[in-house]
Amino acid sequence: MPNQVSHEFRKQLDGYGLTTAEIHYHMPDHPSLLQLYVWQEYDLAPHFPELRGFLGFWTKNLEGALHSVRVAHHQLIKPSEWKAVEGIFTLH
Repeated sequence: MPNQVSHEFRKQLDGYGLTTAEIHYHMPDHPSLLQLYVWQEYDLAPHFPELRGFLGFWTKNLEGALHSVRVAHHQLIKPSEWKAVEGIFTLH
């Protein structure tokens, strides 16, 4: 039987949580104007390696200079909420 557990679910079990970042940046053609980009991915708080990698890519490869980043993070599955159960229970 093929593995049917999603990559995102496995990340949650490894401690990753859903991270949303509001990235404000200066428009390349009009630097006095700000544009908003919303980024969302599973990441590890408090160091946010995925977000830091994305922002590193941004600063190296994209023209819009970063102005500010606002981050929200929520760990969807916590150790106290997940428990492996063996067996099948039948209710009549």
